Amino acid sequence: MADRIVLEVKQLDLRIGGAHIINDVSFSVPQGELLGVIGPNGAGKTTLFNLISGVLRPTGGSVHLEGTDVSAAPISTRARSGLGRTFQTSSLFPGLSVRENVRLAAQVKGGNALSVIRFPRSTDAANTVAAARLEDVGLSHLAEQNASGLSHGDKRKLEIAMLLAQDPAVLLLDEPMAGVASGDVPGLVALIRSLHRDQGRTVLMVEHHMDVVLGLVDRVAVMHHGQVLAIGSPSDVMANADVQSAYLGDPL
Repeated sequence: MADRIVLEVKQLDLRIGGAHIINDVSFSVPQGELLGVIGPNGAGKTTLFNLISGVLRPTGGSVHLEGTDVSAAPISTRARSGLGRTFQTSSLFPGLSVRENVRLAAQVKGGNALSVIRFPRSTDAANTVAAARLEDVGLSHLAEQNASGLSHGDKRKLEIAMLLAQDPAVLLLDEPMAGVASGDVPGLVALIRSLHRDQGRTVLMVEHHMDVVLGLVDRVAVMHHGQVLAIGSPSDVMANADVQSAYLGDPL
């Protein structure tokens, strides 16, 4: 039986004024795949993520999540339908503990209103989820620390824990290594590899660290001038003369 498609982008377009920002982008992502999205600066990678996650609305084409067209759905609806995303800059509650950040994310998934003033029992479902997700990302030992005091790499791990607390069908990771100290990169790489290989999570990742991307992904999509220039295995894509030209100016 063919792999189940969990995310499909069909002829996606974004025009702003007279500019074609995203141009006829189509691809599908099966359950459990890790797809890397790379390309030169300004290629449209983050804009593509903005269209998939609902930050921007396309001017053409469609986005399908688990077979449902969510092109016109707001961010909150897409999140409830199983789409989780991190951004290039950290988005945490810096004044709360590491545990409370994840507990709040778990509360939202459970359909409850956010509550930072309620003192839940340790057996509360949201607390149980938070403890498990912190274990997943290796932050259990920092659970009671204020989130603002984390290293940048640990903040990235906390963001991923918050995503996992909502149990998304698809994770969009937008430059997870951005601003992370070199010493923290291997831990993040190991975490993303575990999410993919051990937990079977479906992941799309924009990343500028080529060695990170090529060592993690099943397939890689190369964007250039708002289009998908090539998509396939890392070895096939990096041998593509058009890809080499986009990065280096001339074919090798």
